[in-house]
Amino acid sequence: MASGTETSGSGDINRTLELLWDTGRRPSRGPKPGLTLERIVEAAVEVADRDGLGAVSMRRIATELGTGTMSLYRYVPGKAELIDLMLDRVQRPSEDADDLGDGDWRSALEALGHATLALYRRHTWLLEVNQSRPVLGPAALDGMEKVLARIRPMGLTDPELVSTIVMIDGYVVGAARTQVYQEEAERTSGMTDAQFWRAQEPALVKAMTSGRYPVLASLSEDAFGTGFDHFGFGLRRILDGLEVLVAARRAADGAAADGSAADGPAADRSAADGPAADRSAADGPAADGSAAAEQPS
Repeated sequence: MASGTETSGSGDINRTLELLWDTGRRPSRGPKPGLTLERIVEAAVEVADRDGLGAVSMRRIATELGTGTMSLYRYVPGKAELIDLMLDRVQRPSEDADDLGDGDWRSALEALGHATLALYRRHTWLLEVNQSRPVLGPAALDGMEKVLARIRPMGLTDPELVSTIVMIDGYVVGAARTQVYQEEAERTSGMTDAQFWRAQEPALVKAMTSGRYPVLASLSEDAFGTGFDHFGFGLRRILDGLEVLVAARRAADGAAADGSAADGPAADRSAADGPAADRSAADGPAADGSAAAEQPS
């Protein structure tokens, strides 16, 4: 994975939006029959998947497509805009209705977490792009619409629903980066993970028997084993926390509804009785005065 970082939205945003939403002027047929924006973007994704984002350039993509570099500029202004198109392309949601599970919001978010991890594993160059300011295209919005439709029954506020998606993505990005870095370290060092830890074993054994680290020394042999699903464990704990929030919110909403139901009739009675009582109080002295005035002296 290349060390450089690209930033989404760093090109001509208006032109990128036109390309994403197909609202701009279509180029006339280029010198190579069959050359299309879709094919250019697909070729760029293939290069990035194979050789990293640093290998993506207008010249390299033109070579892959067997055409001249200037031909590409008839379709896309440059690399910055091309990267935004690539980002939207790989985020295209699956057309499978069951890809977010077939149950409630929890199963949908769990499926989203695993699907997002798989996305980053397929396209590791995504970790090289600063996506803090994404240019939102149809694929990105289709995916968000699909997730929001599934999790809206959580009963959270709209900002909380969006934050839930952001939280899952943030967790997945961290896990994906760790996995990709581990693989990159093994590839560049020529040393497997097992070999790496075996090299440290004598020093670690000595440290554990020194008495300086009693808690670490008491851990079971499989504490740092590779068989434990750290990603799944963490994702489920995030969902556990959300489940507590959802349950508390529903309980509060139920209590508020019960309170309104209990207060309603009383409020109605007060509202009904109040004016009548006021009228009686107002009418009483006047009536008495009239009666007194009518009495013979």
